[in-house]
Amino acid sequence: MDLSRPASSDLSLGLHSHGPSHAHARVHAVAAPLRLFDDSEDAKPERLDGGEADGEREDEDGGDQHFSLLGHSLCVKRPRRAVNGGGGGGGEASSCSSSSAALRPAKRQATGEGGGPDLETRRAAVRAWGNQSLADADPDVHALMERELDRQVRGIELIASENFVCRAVLDALGSHLTNKYSEGLPGARYYGGNQHIDAIERLCHERALNAFGLDPACWGVNVQPYSCTSANLGVYTGLLQPKDRIMGLEPPSGGHVSHGYYTPSGKKVSGASIFFESLSYKVNPQTGYIDYDKVEERAMDFHPKILICGGSSYPREWDFARMRLIADKCNAVLMCDMAHISGLVAAKECRSPFDYCDVVTSTTHKNLRGPRGGIIFFRKGKKLRKRAGSFSQGDEGEYDFEDKINFGVFPSMQGGPHNNHIAALAITLKQVATPEYKAYIQQVKKNAQALASALLRRKCRLVTGGTDNHLVLWDLRTLGLTGKIFEKVCEACHISINKTPIYGDNGSISPGGVRIGTPAMTTRGCLEDDFEAIAEFLIRATQIASNLLKEHGKVQKDFLRGLQNNRDVIELRNQVEAFASQFAMPGFDV
Repeated sequence: MDLSRPASSDLSLGLHSHGPSHAHARVHAVAAPLRLFDDSEDAKPERLDGGEADGEREDEDGGDQHFSLLGHSLCVKRPRRAVNGGGGGGGEASSCSSSSAALRPAKRQATGEGGGPDLETRRAAVRAWGNQSLADADPDVHALMERELDRQVRGIELIASENFVCRAVLDALGSHLTNKYSEGLPGARYYGGNQHIDAIERLCHERALNAFGLDPACWGVNVQPYSCTSANLGVYTGLLQPKDRIMGLEPPSGGHVSHGYYTPSGKKVSGASIFFESLSYKVNPQTGYIDYDKVEERAMDFHPKILICGGSSYPREWDFARMRLIADKCNAVLMCDMAHISGLVAAKECRSPFDYCDVVTSTTHKNLRGPRGGIIFFRKGKKLRKRAGSFSQGDEGEYDFEDKINFGVFPSMQGGPHNNHIAALAITLKQVATPEYKAYIQQVKKNAQALASALLRRKCRLVTGGTDNHLVLWDLRTLGLTGKIFEKVCEACHISINKTPIYGDNGSISPGGVRIGTPAMTTRGCLEDDFEAIAEFLIRATQIASNLLKEHGKVQKDFLRGLQNNRDVIELRNQVEAFASQFAMPGFDV
């Protein structure tokens, strides 16, 4: 910022003099323009009484001077100086002279002669607060963050929805972009100063469409949602009225609660079911696969306004073409939540929902390896004629999703976007469009296949008997375990997994399985042989869990007490840490 020849400032200072009163003048408060800079060395301030200023008497007032600077009360102590004669003041300091401090040349005020802290003192105060490292500013938070980093480095991360981001993404997330408020959309903000924020968000739009191979004339995108759940609710809010109907895969079958769900007792467990009516479809209880005939039957009975495909714990490919046919029959908008497979879609390593769906949502982390957030894609331009479960060119009017969905996100569901997240997402999407990312996703799938094969060889039961994507669902009921118990044992051994319901069990009380994903450890460099070793760690954890159940029973507090100082747990933990510590940690491995 060039401050060499600034214009005069219109800023006013209110000065309140509390020194001795002058015999002929009493000034209680004076507001005058504050000149932050002065163009001439010889500039003299005018006296408040209209006479000429006397530079020799500017500092006559020896009392304390109190004034307000940008909302902060300041007090300047100055030594009393002798006053020579004069019409009625004698030896007393003049209150008028104390008030004249407001009109003193800016150059002298900046050097501390004007009664306030000098500029360098003020700069130093800002630096002292603003430039502290985290370790100095808050040792408690810093220590906890260091422990979490140590856990990530020395543990095996198998939660299918987690991943590790690169240094560039971390830099963007922790950047100055968090300082800016930018409610609205590029070119239509509620605040000024957003020209660079607009450029970042437009670049993110461009890269999002490019990463998924989409024509900007046919698809639009919103990158502002804080999460995929926020994205889903933004779509519902934009396209539906309260109590309109939605239909998605139930959570016990691998769906997500943001697609609408009621517990067996009728409790509404997400905003999707609180504000809209929902009816879920299920997987076939014998095979674990989605029964599309049953989906069609339910859809024709329920007639949802939005039919949702996609889930959080479904290890097989989706038949998007069949879902398109069903949506057309019941006159529903077809929406896909591809949060768990978006990386596979971008790398063209699975079927694409963009060939069949009207709206597509996703998270931006998981196997995309980006910042935590959500994204919405929607069709735009001329409507396409639907034929046999697909689209072809036609002339049936224009899609009206764009304005509705954008309004559903802001201002309907959330406030200003997180600009640091959008910049980090733009970085991520640039990487997603590279051959290196495609190779990463291919390795994710190979590792999932290797893990599934290793578990099946050890007589474990996997839902659907395997996987087509990045995750496996392990049904632990055949081992006499629950997902909750097994998750606790793995956690004690520094292996992160998450419990999940298996269709047919009482998942809301005691989930019968665990969901295991390969993206995070693939990011750290693991290959097929490494997942063979990971499978062995998991099998040993099941053995420890079974032994602890025999010794301590199923009561949680007794079981958890048995985990403490257990020799088998300590031995497995040490082996897990030695294994995991071999691999690089993105952003921190130097």
